[in-house]
Amino acid sequence: MTVLLMTPPMTQLNTPYPATAYLTGFLRSRGYEAVQRDPAIELFLEMMTAPALEVIRQHVEENFEQFEDDELPDVIFNFLAEFDRYHLTVEPAIRFLQGKDPSLAMRINTRRFLPEGPAFDAIAQMEAVSGDVLQAAFGNLGVQDKAKYLATLFINDLSNVITQGVDPYFEVSRYGERLAAANPTFDDLYNTLTGEPSFSSDILEQLVEQYLEETQPSVVALTVPFPGNMLGALRIAQTCKAINPELPVVMGGGFVNTELRALKDPRIFEFVDFICLDDGERPLMTLLEYFEGKREVDELVRTYFLAEDENGEPYVHLNQNTELHDIPQSEVGAPIYDGLPLTEYLSLCEMLNPMHRIWSDGRWNKLTIAHGCYWRKCSFCDVSLDYIDRYDTAGADVLVDRIEALIAETGQTGFHFVDEALPPKTLFAFAKRLIERNVVISWWGNIRFERTFSPARCQLLADSGCIAVSGGLEVASDRLLKLMKKGVSVERVAQVTKAFSDAGILVHAYLMYGFPTQTEQETVDALEMVRQLMQQGCFQSAYWHRFVATAHSPIGMNPEEFGITLDPRPEVFFAENDVDFTDPTGTDHDMLGEGLRKALYNYMHGIGFDQPMSFWFDQPVTRTTMKKDMISKAISNFILSHEE
Repeated sequence: MTVLLMTPPMTQLNTPYPATAYLTGFLRSRGYEAVQRDPAIELFLEMMTAPALEVIRQHVEENFEQFEDDELPDVIFNFLAEFDRYHLTVEPAIRFLQGKDPSLAMRINTRRFLPEGPAFDAIAQMEAVSGDVLQAAFGNLGVQDKAKYLATLFINDLSNVITQGVDPYFEVSRYGERLAAANPTFDDLYNTLTGEPSFSSDILEQLVEQYLEETQPSVVALTVPFPGNMLGALRIAQTCKAINPELPVVMGGGFVNTELRALKDPRIFEFVDFICLDDGERPLMTLLEYFEGKREVDELVRTYFLAEDENGEPYVHLNQNTELHDIPQSEVGAPIYDGLPLTEYLSLCEMLNPMHRIWSDGRWNKLTIAHGCYWRKCSFCDVSLDYIDRYDTAGADVLVDRIEALIAETGQTGFHFVDEALPPKTLFAFAKRLIERNVVISWWGNIRFERTFSPARCQLLADSGCIAVSGGLEVASDRLLKLMKKGVSVERVAQVTKAFSDAGILVHAYLMYGFPTQTEQETVDALEMVRQLMQQGCFQSAYWHRFVATAHSPIGMNPEEFGITLDPRPEVFFAENDVDFTDPTGTDHDMLGEGLRKALYNYMHGIGFDQPMSFWFDQPVTRTTMKKDMISKAISNFILSHEE
């Protein structure tokens, strides 16, 4: 029995999403023939060729033939006006971003080789504030990085041409996202799937036909990590069924696990046969045993399928089978990347920020140190779901064994640990094992900024190869941090992030605004805390997220405990995640959010630290109540306490 595993478009362009690699490794360890393909990257590469641009131009000209030049969107006008240059340079630019033609960097850096559309306006905007930002960021010797940044802007322009001029569902990491995300009905997706195919769906269909011919699978398994992958997954399933209606198609993944917990619409089973929830190893293996005649359908684990009621009417049935347990982390095996085009991924540079570079630049082997979250208390998090709630770790030696196996297979020593939060006890043991076994890697991942990360332990992690960490400062307000059960304080975050930074580890902070009962005063004070933290070098990168209540979080399940009321919701037949709510506090979070992002953007470029908080907002705001030396004193006290 051959299982073909696929990641639908679109995910990151710099590295494969790890789900199929995990499952390929697991299934092969259990004696199954598993093969994998990544149509996400291959679809993108098919669209970024000179012949494809000719087809794209034809579609654009047809779709905008009634428009005058001054009525065209800027990116469309520039594409048509500069088409010959786009046509000439698209394939060289892709090769350069794949690392196959580094000598092209010098030509790209002249700013006369690649056509420059609206995406390049970001450079002019930054230069208006702080001078020659490219020179400041890359200097005279950062030739490859500067060219990578410019080529990424070029790719962004072409992607926007496709979205605005050819295929409205196409985005470089979110393919048709709005059709699926928290959508209570399947109508939008169903109507799209049964309507006229799009430009990108035609290419995707050709790729799937090729994969089926190459691999001759007995089963097709699709992972849907994000809402934006759902349309692509169903397009793939649709193609598989058109070629062979008897070919079983199975679906799972992060989006399914989070948002399809109340699935009722039977129409989705016109495309797929089974949908699995939570960790995929046990449900998928049980399904394969069912296909082989070794199990009955009522033995399937956490699996949706179409059944009939006593009147012969179809309905969506979820079979749980709690008697079969999940596979322990110590037994899932090492991921295997065989079958994925590792030399074809693009190293991008999307922002002039060292931490943001890590997400999009370079190809990372992905691993988990532990399943679930060891803390699992945060009130905004989906702690009721399996991927957070069930904590299980494999142990340091098993992890290092898997790392050595991946290095031997891929030749790559960069690792991204995709844990919800890296568990400190296991992490420190893991770091010591890497050093003891002389395994040289570069690694990064997500942590909680808690007191156990002392300067000495941060240095241990750095010595083992840690290059960056990310973690949640969230609201930067001690009252709200306590309300969200974060288990940290602003002072503690300052001390821990400074310890990481002093060890030479880049730090990214997740920030949040709009939390239930958050006032304008708390928001302005939070920005002042962030200003001080960044000025003191505690972290180098951060991002403000607007708080969203989710159905599976303590806030979504018990809103009254957080001073809010949930808005009425329609009956859910398809996806459910984000839930709207009413906060009687009445803070204007939309206005504040614009100022927060503007301030942070400047702080990350090292400017604006001396500006008052009111400078960043379009409307008058309250003055901060924070002392200007709060963070510096917290850091000084922390350093003194560890020197004694």
